[in-house]
Amino acid sequence: MTDLADLAGLVRREHGLSVVSTLRADGTIQSSVVNAGVLDHPVTGAPVVGFTTRRGAAKLAHLRARPRASLVVRVGWEWAAAEGPAELAGPDDPMAGIDAEGLRVLLRDVFIAAGGTHDDWPAYDAVMAEEGRAAVLLTAVRLYPHPAAPAAG
Repeated sequence: MTDLADLAGLVRREHGLSVVSTLRADGTIQSSVVNAGVLDHPVTGAPVVGFTTRRGAAKLAHLRARPRASLVVRVGWEWAAAEGPAELAGPDDPMAGIDAEGLRVLLRDVFIAAGGTHDDWPAYDAVMAEEGRAAVLLTAVRLYPHPAAPAAG
């Protein structure tokens, strides 16, 4: 895998359901399930893996202190992983070039990239603001896929 195309293909097949791992202060790994997708970085335009996290989440604290993550998407026996530095954009984590309106749009873009749809975008925006949601943008410096397992026989 030389780009994020394989990972994006799996995202489309699994509604963005992914596992993200971050590093705790004591050096141990913390993993959680997120909905992630591939989208263009809102400032640089480069492809990134995006997901959101709410204010107070452990992964958000970990990423603030140690801004790197690993994310795995799996469908059946196929999977793909992306590892790299993570940037935050949120109400408590300002990103240069992203104002309040840009954050609102970015949170929607991440949701859509993860396969989400919504019948009431203003309600979605209100929940994101109430939860203090931040977008996490992972730049994949390591990518590796695992193709489907061969058929038993």
